[in-house]
Amino acid sequence: MAAKRILMLVGDFVEDYEAMVPFQMLHLLGHEVHAVCPGRAAGEFVKTAVHDFEGDQTYSEKPGHRFTLNATFDSLKPEDYDALVIPGGRAPEYLRLDARVLALVRHFFEAGKPVASICHGPQLLAAADVLDGRTCTAYPAVQYEVRNAGAEWRDPDAAFSNAVVDGNLVTAAAWPAHASWMREFAAQLGTRIET
Repeated sequence: MAAKRILMLVGDFVEDYEAMVPFQMLHLLGHEVHAVCPGRAAGEFVKTAVHDFEGDQTYSEKPGHRFTLNATFDSLKPEDYDALVIPGGRAPEYLRLDARVLALVRHFFEAGKPVASICHGPQLLAAADVLDGRTCTAYPAVQYEVRNAGAEWRDPDAAFSNAVVDGNLVTAAAWPAHASWMREFAAQLGTRIET
């Protein structure tokens, strides 16, 4: 397996587990992962938020960590990357307002490169207008945006532990799906994982 170069889009209050865990998992598998945020440079950080499922009507939110960026958004070239990861949390809500981010997302779809998106990450996909005719999942509160963007909504399982694959797109509803989500994404990258 050849190592892939993977781009991860983050911003302040990205979901902590959905950024840190995939970042570490993909490195563990031998891939090079660059975490970037518009307006920030390599060596700077974004604040994360921990979302948990504690029996309330929605997730709870707690302060997370400082997630250090290892690449600079303004100098990246999307054609230099083999795949894209879009974590959830609150970051996608405002990252989708940046035309450069939307153009970047479109590049990966137009080139047919693997894209992994979780939780609120599909808000970016909907805003980039790349979901029409696709099947995907997301955090349930995002399902109307996904459907309005022309995608077929797939309900997550009760434990939020499943991933949905549609061509080059791998989606999941929340961090409890990391094992399934990253296994399916690794397969898209040509990485074999024994189970």
